[in-house]
Amino acid sequence: MKRFLLLAAVTITCFGCIKKTSVKITGKISGQSSGYVHINRLELNNLILVDSAKISKDGYFRARLKTAVPDFYQINLAADNFITILVTPGEKINLTFPNRQLFDSYTVEGSEESEKIRYIDQLLIDSRKKLDSLSAVYTTASLEPEFETKGPELENMYNDVIRQQRRKNIEFILNNITSLASIKAIYQRIDTNAYVLFEPRDLQYMKLVSDSLRKYYPNSRHVQALIRDFDKELSIFTTNRLNAMSEQAETVSLNPSLMNTEGKRISLESLRGKYVLLTFWSARSQDCTQENIDLKQFYNLYSRKGFEIYQVNLDTDENMWKNAVKFDELPWINTREDDPANPVTARLFNVRELPANYLFDKQGNIIASNLHGRTLKIKLEQLFGS
Repeated sequence: MKRFLLLAAVTITCFGCIKKTSVKITGKISGQSSGYVHINRLELNNLILVDSAKISKDGYFRARLKTAVPDFYQINLAADNFITILVTPGEKINLTFPNRQLFDSYTVEGSEESEKIRYIDQLLIDSRKKLDSLSAVYTTASLEPEFETKGPELENMYNDVIRQQRRKNIEFILNNITSLASIKAIYQRIDTNAYVLFEPRDLQYMKLVSDSLRKYYPNSRHVQALIRDFDKELSIFTTNRLNAMSEQAETVSLNPSLMNTEGKRISLESLRGKYVLLTFWSARSQDCTQENIDLKQFYNLYSRKGFEIYQVNLDTDENMWKNAVKFDELPWINTREDDPANPVTARLFNVRELPANYLFDKQGNIIASNLHGRTLKIKLEQLFGS
């Protein structure tokens, strides 16, 4: 009898273990009466398909996952029509989609962490809609006589939306510092070229999140990736240096003064009165080399109208930099970090990948960042005319 009771206890315990690794997902998509919902696990930069659920005639679907740890999943109808959820083992999640655009005003029940993801994603969607609307108004206004007055007003409104989104992300991070959802707030982008947290001092929030989550989720691959990214950003700075930089960031002058190819030191501030594109690059990067081709075209068109490029090179090989400038015949101001192994200027501007750039107005204020190709072309046409 005792053996039977022991066996029963083991069976019940194991059943409980299975339930704890199981996640049930149900949902309804209004207006969708066929097809499949695909569920992918987010593996850092990859998506791993883990299940597909058939959609009934009434728009309902159901699926079951197994996971031993909290993890990110993507639910999609198509590659560009998806939402992200953050599941915890044992949850029973119900999703309601009012239309076939999954990310449009959907609701979550049964998953507190997924609701946080929905909240932060919706904030960004709302901001993007505002920015798209302002961009359309700006384009129309650029053809009107009063654009000289209206243009700066619209630019201020545009930048206000970006600043407000940044503040919302920071508030979310501080209120959810022990949640994996804070990782989403760290990596959100306004567009493909610009992070929501774009200011140099925002690195302190990356540190706060990585320090907190490594205590709660030390084995999470997402947390480990965040820690690696942070270490990469500040690989040669100690924690004390980072704290000091964060405290002093408000008074840091973002005015690089670097040596050009002739050994003359040139400051960014000396170019006041012109629209200046501060750009960071490496001669080793094909993307940077390709972008220089576009920049030469823009420079030829607008340099006589008050447009200048202040380019900062991050190559450790000085001769490679000088040879690239000479060979590619780059006509603008070409400078290089004083110590490329310790790229202070790039860190102050929170450069995460190359090429990167900031556009300054005539007064030395940043009015845009990471504009490339067609996007930069449109912006310069707005400033100088086609």
